[in-house]
Amino acid sequence: MTDLPVVNDILQASQSLGLGASPAELHGALAGWLAAGGDDLPNWPAKVLADDNLPAPEPGSVLDRVRQATVAQLEDRDFAFELVLADASAPLQVRTDALFEWCRAFLGGFGLASGKRPALSEEGEEALQDLARLAQSSSDQFDSADEDEDALAEIEEFVRVAALLLHGDCVMGSRHRQRLN
Repeated sequence: MTDLPVVNDILQASQSLGLGASPAELHGALAGWLAAGGDDLPNWPAKVLADDNLPAPEPGSVLDRVRQATVAQLEDRDFAFELVLADASAPLQVRTDALFEWCRAFLGGFGLASGKRPALSEEGEEALQDLARLAQSSSDQFDSADEDEDALAEIEEFVRVAALLLHGDCVMGSRHRQRLN
């Protein structure tokens, strides 16, 4: 299962569980948690949002499918990982804000799972620093010009690849090292 549910379904599921997080925040936190080596857990919202009182999604529910698809996409050797942001028809500012929310949540989930100092490659360190800079950004720097649409697409692709790189450093690399020992 590698297809993510649509953004509006994720939003409704988040609201029905009272999570108080946007689809971008939920997915970013989950992706960061998993990329840093956090366990694939059915009660993932409680872990990635650091609130043990949050309910676990029902098996087979929208949020459970988000977890399953995200795990599968991060593990996919064809780099099929996708970001859950805002609907493609949303205004540029909404999509840009969602991307920066995703980055902030990714860093939070990554930090929760990795602890103080994860072992990262030089490229991984740079990617993490770049994600931190993006997390501090604002959609105020964008308008509706075609150039900004192109810039947003490039930033989205960078973020996607950065998440995969960090997952490779923290999860895939450690698995490879374990097999060698």
